[in-house]
Amino acid sequence: MAAPPVIAVVGPTGSGKSDLAVSLALELDGEVINADAMQFYRGMDIGTAKITPAERRGVPHHLLDILDVTQEASVSDFQQQARAAIADIHARGKRAILAGGSGLYVRAALDVLEFPGTDPAVRARLEAEHAEVGTQELLARLKSVDPVSAERVSDARRIIRALEVHELTGRPFSSFMPRREYSHPAIQVGLGVDREVLRERLAARVHRMVAAGLPEEVRRLDALGLRQGKTASRALGYSQFLRVIDGTSTVEDAAEETIVATRQFARRQLTWFRADPRIMWLDWQDPELVGKAAELGR
Repeated sequence: MAAPPVIAVVGPTGSGKSDLAVSLALELDGEVINADAMQFYRGMDIGTAKITPAERRGVPHHLLDILDVTQEASVSDFQQQARAAIADIHARGKRAILAGGSGLYVRAALDVLEFPGTDPAVRARLEAEHAEVGTQELLARLKSVDPVSAERVSDARRIIRALEVHELTGRPFSSFMPRREYSHPAIQVGLGVDREVLRERLAARVHRMVAAGLPEEVRRLDALGLRQGKTASRALGYSQFLRVIDGTSTVEDAAEETIVATRQFARRQLTWFRADPRIMWLDWQDPELVGKAAELGR
């Protein structure tokens, strides 16, 4: 018998994805797979609004708390882990429910998306060449082998990555761009929001995080190497409150900066998800939301 479609709950931060995923899991006998990159990190609980054990209501959750803050999140690693979790959940007769707002991670789990490998020696040589000849020289080289990528990238890091991929695979980096094609059956449920209501909700949530101990959480993680983590240190709230620890910002200023950054992030998420015509949008405040979402997933 064919496996049932994966149900992905997507939308901007603060829209209620985690709660809906749990409700769907209870309704459809499912288990939840996290697709929020910052919730991979152990100890990053308050600032990521990570769903608590009580809020999970007995529903098993996968890919939460799988990395230390010093480790770098990898989309390709996540793809393997998420697909293994989906296969395991379906093999046990349960429904796999993906929940998260990290758009590329959602697509990595669901779509035909190939990740070219890396080679530290090649990367180091290209970085050394960049230090010697500069960005424009490498961009010109990229233009000769991959004009499509050359039009899309401008910063040195991405130019070097595109040249590395071409050298390793013989293919242009642009040929690895994702297609809107599911690798296995899937249904995406998007939470459509009232933007003004969401703006206020996000501000209130940041203030609740501060009151719940976000500054102390950041201080504790700083002692565990948060600043050395390439991914974790950039998380909303954490980078702002590291400056409080350094004495270059106040708690009040850090909170306001976090609110602004979170609202900007929510707008980017909406732009990303709105571009995918496969997503079926439901009103986040509809009293019949769970029933309507469950019906889409049956």
